[in-house]
Amino acid sequence: MQGNATVQEQKGVIPNSFQQIFEHIKQTKGIQYLVRASYLEIYQEEIRDLLSKDSKKRYELKENADSGVTVKDLSSFVVKSVKEIEHVMNVGNTNRATAYTDMNERSSRSHAIFITTIECCETMGTENHIRVGKLNMVDLAGSERQSKTHASGERFREATKINLSLSALGNVIHALVEDNAQHIPYRDSKLTRLLQDSLGGNSRTVMVANIGPADYNYDETITTLRYANRAKNIKNRPKINEDPKDALLRQFQSEIQRLKQILESKTQGGHTIKKRVRRVSDNGEEEEFEEEETV
Repeated sequence: MQGNATVQEQKGVIPNSFQQIFEHIKQTKGIQYLVRASYLEIYQEEIRDLLSKDSKKRYELKENADSGVTVKDLSSFVVKSVKEIEHVMNVGNTNRATAYTDMNERSSRSHAIFITTIECCETMGTENHIRVGKLNMVDLAGSERQSKTHASGERFREATKINLSLSALGNVIHALVEDNAQHIPYRDSKLTRLLQDSLGGNSRTVMVANIGPADYNYDETITTLRYANRAKNIKNRPKINEDPKDALLRQFQSEIQRLKQILESKTQGGHTIKKRVRRVSDNGEEEEFEEEETV
């Protein structure tokens, strides 16, 4: 997924996607862009923020109609260049859970998701139209056979959780490609809940299978290829996210407008202005409403 960052031809999928995003922004005229990055891992069915100062803190999932399934209080950083977003990724990588096994001296002990959110604002006449897209780049920990890794103790417990979540993901993919499936088991793991929109929602799904030529790993290679082949058969019809309520660009524009009104009031005398406010209600959902403020 990441490849060798020091050699251009050997860079992986994630660094190349960063390059493509900012090249596109650079070449586009007359449109404002806002790019945000978050990085998390799922370690033994616990969600951790890899960009937080306390990387061991557990985070909870929440769900609402506007933004789908999200991680409550997950860090998000605005980035303006390839260098900045790569720095965010590198900081997160230092906090990832890795350990030695007999098959890999730096084996991933968790699934990691790097989330890139892109907002763009285009002015049409007197109105601003905002579109939002999200790119979830998922680094799945590989399934493990104890007979090959010789994992024990904590490593064995990690492997068990990894295999269970991969099995849950496989069940979701299988249900999505079945024509007569009546239930999609997204809630069977944190991984499938977080990837609910990426798998069966308003999105396109791509899986990159990492396999090796050694006959020693023949069984794992066949299993991985079958897994990826099922994912290839997922068929979604994504639509453009037009003017979503939770767009950060919209909040910034509202704040700029409010500050302009305050500046005008200082030259014209005090008056009442209206501002948009978002708050969390008692039932845990976000609400947006207008408040009046005298300045």
